[in-house]
Amino acid sequence: MAGLDYAALFAATPSPCLILGPDLVIAEVNQAYLDATGRPREDLLGRHVFAAFPDNPADPQADGVRNLNASLHRVLASGQADTMALQKYDIPITGRPGVFEERWWSPINAPVLAPDGTVDFIIHRVEDVTAYVRSHPATTASAGRDALEAELYARARELQRLNEKLRRAHARERRVALTLQQAMLSAPDLARHRDIAVRYLPATGSLNVCGDWYDAVDLTEGRFALAIGDVVGHGLQAAAVMGMLRSALSAAIRSLEHPARALEVLGLYARSIEGATNTTVVKAMIDPTRRLITYSNAGHPPPILLHRDGTHDLLDLATDPPLGARPEHVPRPQAGQHYTPGDTLVLYTDGLIERRSEDIDEGLARLTDTLARDPTRAPEHLADTVLADLGVAGGASDDIALIVARL
Repeated sequence: MAGLDYAALFAATPSPCLILGPDLVIAEVNQAYLDATGRPREDLLGRHVFAAFPDNPADPQADGVRNLNASLHRVLASGQADTMALQKYDIPITGRPGVFEERWWSPINAPVLAPDGTVDFIIHRVEDVTAYVRSHPATTASAGRDALEAELYARARELQRLNEKLRRAHARERRVALTLQQAMLSAPDLARHRDIAVRYLPATGSLNVCGDWYDAVDLTEGRFALAIGDVVGHGLQAAAVMGMLRSALSAAIRSLEHPARALEVLGLYARSIEGATNTTVVKAMIDPTRRLITYSNAGHPPPILLHRDGTHDLLDLATDPPLGARPEHVPRPQAGQHYTPGDTLVLYTDGLIERRSEDIDEGLARLTDTLARDPTRAPEHLADTVLADLGVAGGASDDIALIVARL
């Protein structure tokens, strides 16, 4: 609503709330949360939530960190709110290192979604129910808890066991999907191209595998084609869809030898596959005799042609919407770009350059700056340098596929 000060509304919200980034670092906190925990604002902002609120080391049965961590990752994976059972989660007492106060909470974790449907932030809202729990009549002193506490604790433990089963099931699905994905990324023709380096990094901090892929195909008369793409979705379904689209595009370019026409065929095929629409992909055909790159792009970040002097061209003259985005079939554009021997063609997926709360052009500028620093470096070394300099050598929140080809 126009005119509302949402920052002031959040600050005045009577329920204690934290705002967490996807990395579970505290991005914002309201006054009710500070009052409930007795912590100063500067002691929380910028800290990982479990560094700010660790388990009580004096309680061998403490499981607040494990339960909350499982809930937060369910939100990141599903994009849906997750309501937790009542939790016994002791909190550190300010000014008394190592001393914890017993507290009971009723938490709910709700996602704030980005335009692309990914989780941008998590609202961690809690209600302090410690007084209610303590007001219940106590049973024996040896029990250490009243009847309500014992029941709540038993339910929390059961929920924890169920969450652990779910986590293991998701982990098994991730392993299967990742194995399937890596098997389908095999590109035999790459063995004949020593000047082409490829990388695939699965997402970290998530139980899901995404649908990024790359491919290299040898054609007639010494020409060859490169492709890179990104399927919307996660898990086994995305990996399976990726395999079907990758195979179909590989077959199409072999028979048609025109990137735009190959993408047209792929777009028609994608309409018949559940989960395949809105896939982004770019196809480039390299003709060493004519020193020409012919390409077509379906909604994907533009390839980069890096010259030996460190300058570059973005191959962005044949960009069209993702597969299946139009209600009716329309011919796709195609463009050509001449190159000089020794130039380098770089194709990548958005996980390499996209960062939350940042314009994608900033990530693209970081990539081109990194490439320009040593444009003649061997493709294998250049690929590793790119991943390291962009801070994703160990993986990122999204899958990453990368091709570095010396022409």
